[in-house]
Amino acid sequence: MPVHDWKRVTAGTFHAFHVAWIAEIQRTLNGGLLPQGYYALAEQVAGEIVPDVLTLQQTGSAFQPDVLRDEFRGCAGAAVLTATKAPPRVSVTATTTEAIPLARLRRRITIRHASGDGIVALIEIVSPGNKESKPMFVAFIEKAAAALQQGYHLLILDLWPPGPFDASGIHGALWPLVGGSDYCARADRPLTLAAYEVRAPGFVTAYVEPIGVGAQLPEMPLFLAPEHYINAPLERTYTLAWEGVPERWRRVIESSAPSS
Repeated sequence: MPVHDWKRVTAGTFHAFHVAWIAEIQRTLNGGLLPQGYYALAEQVAGEIVPDVLTLQQTGSAFQPDVLRDEFRGCAGAAVLTATKAPPRVSVTATTTEAIPLARLRRRITIRHASGDGIVALIEIVSPGNKESKPMFVAFIEKAAAALQQGYHLLILDLWPPGPFDASGIHGALWPLVGGSDYCARADRPLTLAAYEVRAPGFVTAYVEPIGVGAQLPEMPLFLAPEHYINAPLERTYTLAWEGVPERWRRVIESSAPSS
């Protein structure tokens, strides 16, 4: 199955596919592809504010927007205004996109070894929100670099073309942070699959495959130890996840009209 142009649909639609693809990769890896003693586990990548939000909810001190909204209904004559009926009189009004909060809810796969359940490798699927703003992109790249510096092997799947914050592509932004040379994404194959093998502390080897929309997903190495890897079944798991995409959005994605 060819890689689709995910720019055609909302960030929420891709997020649903992202979750399904993660689940299929986990299922396939744990279905006999990983060697004895290794296992794959999908985990939510909590953003910096998420732990605080969870703590507030657990202690019961977080406000509930729906409750407050109900309290304000029927307050005729009160000084409380409704933004939709009486918009605040300011020069600039801006709203964040759904891509950023969805990026904070994205999931990744950790590969662990049963002896102590320590992490040996990570699989990251890039979300549009990771490239939505400079702080979000920098946070993603710095966390990826930190993972490599801590000795974790890494596989990054980026189905989004370079944007204003990653003009050289996801690998071009990450590679110099871990001591690599400059890299520039190919204009004819702007999407990036990149595997990283940590051979020794500070010594990383990158295996990069640039692809384009319409190309078949190749197998990519997922390193479990220095010099030892399995081929991640990207094509098969992508196809299985695609089967769960609603028909309404599949028609949009497969449309012949150019994406914006």
